[in-house]
Parts: sequence; structure tokens; C-alpha cells
Amino acid sequence: MKKIQIPEKVAYIIRNLEENGYEAYAVGGCVRDSLLGREPGDWDITTSAAPWQVKAVFPRTIDTGIQHGTVTVMLDKEGFEVTTYRIDGEYEDSRHPKNVSFTSNLKEDLARRDFTINAMAYNPGTGIVDLYGGMEDLEKKIIRCVGTPDHRFDEDALRMMRAVRFAAQLDFDVEADTARAVRKKARSLKKISAERIAAELVKLVTSPHPEKLHLAWELGITGVILPEYDQIVGVEQNTPNHIYTVDVHTLKAMENIQPDPVLRLTMLFHDLGKPAVKKTLYGRDIFYRHPEVSARMAKDILKRLKMDNATTDKVVRLVKWHGLKYDATPVHVRRALNRVGDDLFEDFIKVQRADVMAKSPSVILRKLELLDEKEKIYHEILESGQCYCIKMLAVNGRDLISEGIAPGPLLGAVLDRLTERVIDDPALNIKETLLKLAMKEKDSPDIFEPKKEFFWEETGK
Repeated sequence: MKKIQIPEKVAYIIRNLEENGYEAYAVGGCVRDSLLGREPGDWDITTSAAPWQVKAVFPRTIDTGIQHGTVTVMLDKEGFEVTTYRIDGEYEDSRHPKNVSFTSNLKEDLARRDFTINAMAYNPGTGIVDLYGGMEDLEKKIIRCVGTPDHRFDEDALRMMRAVRFAAQLDFDVEADTARAVRKKARSLKKISAERIAAELVKLVTSPHPEKLHLAWELGITGVILPEYDQIVGVEQNTPNHIYTVDVHTLKAMENIQPDPVLRLTMLFHDLGKPAVKKTLYGRDIFYRHPEVSARMAKDILKRLKMDNATTDKVVRLVKWHGLKYDATPVHVRRALNRVGDDLFEDFIKVQRADVMAKSPSVILRKLELLDEKEKIYHEILESGQCYCIKMLAVNGRDLISEGIAPGPLLGAVLDRLTERVIDDPALNIKETLLKLAMKEKDSPDIFEPKKEFFWEETGK
């Protein structure tokens, strides 16, 4: 009998339910992960006891989903979900069963689960209960539906995304019949809420194998949830900096950065605008101002997915600035800090590094050395307290108002101009010097002109 190590509190819950005459097992992902030698994130327990019977066994419980048979058992401030064996009724919306009925049969409960590797149960006395070939599929490294794939996806269309997500997390393949059903049913993902789609997409791209997003394209999933990705598939980049198509470059860039949602989403979106701006001149492809187009697309996508404002803001800004080119000099790094923002600058460097590492091998070393030099200067700027933004000026709005500059657009324009001057020459950041400069700048005929950009975009990036 194969044994797995389960936490003492989980064993305690199982033991207490059994001592009261019920069956109880650890079930689902915790069993799968234990068999794979991974640390389970959660331990779910399934039982023949009805919810009210579970509540009678344990003194402290919370009714977290009692209508679906789930009670959370509290042990020393730690909660464990205990769910009664159940049979799902007919699904009418590709997500929710019309009704749920409880059963005393473990086999019927396991039969309703999505994939074989998630349909195994375990308790110390019985060992592994594997009625649908989950252990064999773990060995084969495949994601396969329990029962008929069409039925599983009719019940909950999001399971199609979950199949790819598990493939990405575990580096598995999707079994052939399951894959065929995904291709057939992918359009039904339109019925799934944006929030659920977004949650699965984030889990996929932050997995150890974000390149499996291409599997979602092969199965027709991205065509429904992220059609913008489909537009970059196969787009050639005939430039000195690239040897990959836009989609392959994108996947490699995601692999090159840490699995943080903001960073991975940034790399996913950073070149989506390239097909829209692509031009070919004298045999060379040009993608002029594609970061701005990509940023607008990223904003629209994240809004469509109902992503939170903080994530959206960071991703859009990083996408917008990812192509920023600037010299490895203090003045240029200070100005880059001003444009990008000090709150995102370290992530900005990570994004540029991931982007570089997904380019042609012939240019990677030179570009990484240049980026390392910029990062070194960035840290020197922080350590020495050099000014790169309005809040670091030796004067503020109140000082300028006291000198007779009225609150309003002119005040803001003068502060911006002073910041630019100090970025160019930190020695000017003295209150008296800046007050004199302010009086000159307020009368400048071009005071309301936009900031002059200091960088050039690498058109063949």
C-alpha cells in the first residue's frame, strides 16, 4: 500500500470522522502533489458524513459552502475544508450544477471531478484510492478528463483553461481525446466570467512553464479569451536584433522573468502592438512606437478581464516604457527614472533584461553589459540622493507661490521645467538658485511645451 505523508491535523480530522462511523479521505490536488513530491498548498477532505454530521463531530466549524456540502473545520486557528461526497446535477450555464445531492459512495464523488490526476483520494488506513487511472496519468505526464471530456467541459467550460494551466504547472501534455474536446468546445469559454478567466490566465503565465500559453493557442483557447495573442503568432521580425517570430520572442521573454503576475503579464503584452505598426523598408522590419500601441492594448485587455487597478496601472506603464533606450550616463538614467517612476524602475530593469535575453544571441551579451552598467548607475543615484523628480527638488509649490507664481497649470509647468534642469545638472538643486530659475522659466514662451524626449526608440527592436 502506497503511503503519503499527511499533516497531523488532517490525520486528526480523518481519524475523528472514522471513529464516528464515517468515511473520510484527503482528496484532489493535495494527493496529486504529494505523489509528485510537491508541497501541497491546501489539504481538502471528503467524507461520507453529511455537513450537519461533520458539525456534530467537531466543536468549531464554519459554514463556508454548506449548500454544496462544504464545512470548514477549525483547528488552532487553521481551517480545513471538509466536503460531503456529492453528485452534481445537470449543468445549465457551463459553470454551476442545477442542484447537488449528497451520496455515501466515494466512487460517485470522484467521478464528478475534472481530471484523473485530481480524482484520487487517500487515507492512512486504505491508502490511495485511484479509480480512474490518475497514478498512471501522473507517470505518463498527461492531463486527461475523468470520463467523457465533452461532458466535463459542458459542466464547466473553465476546465479547458485548467487543463492547460495544469500542463504548465506540471510540464505535462494534454491527452489526445481531452485536447480534441477542448478544440471542439473552446467557444463556450465566452460563458465564463472575466474574473475566472483572468484568475486562470494569471496562474498559467506565472507557472514554471508559461510557454504552454502556446498550447492554449493550439487548442483554440486564446482565440476566445485573448485574440490579441493570436495576432502575433507567426509574425516575422526581420531585424538585426531578432531571430524569433513575435510570439516565440514573447514566450521566451516570459520564461526569462520571475513568476510575478505583473512581470509575466508585462512580458505577455509587451509586443502585442507590433503587427499593427509593422512596416518593411529596404528589407528590414520596423515597429516604430509599438510600445505605446502595446500599452493601449494591454489596458483594454486588463479592463476586459476586470483586473484590479493596481495591477493594470503597473503593467500598462511597464509595457509603455519597455522599449525605452537611454545612455549609460547619470543624466540619462535620472531622466529614465523620472519618466518610468521610481516605484517601477527595478521592475523596468527586469523587464528590459528579460526582453534582451529573448533576442538574437548575437546581441544579447552587449545589451546585457550595457543594462548592467545602467543598473549600477541607478543604484549610485539612489545612494547619493540625486534629484530625479519634483518631490526631490529643493523648492516646492508653496515656495513658488510665495514668489508670485499663481497656483494652476503654470505652477506645475514651472516645477516640471525645474526638475528637468536639475536632472541635467544636480548642482542647481539649491533653493535660492531654483527660485531665480523659476522666475525666468515662468515667462518662457515654450513653458507649456511637452517634455522633450531624451531617448530614441530602436525601430528594429
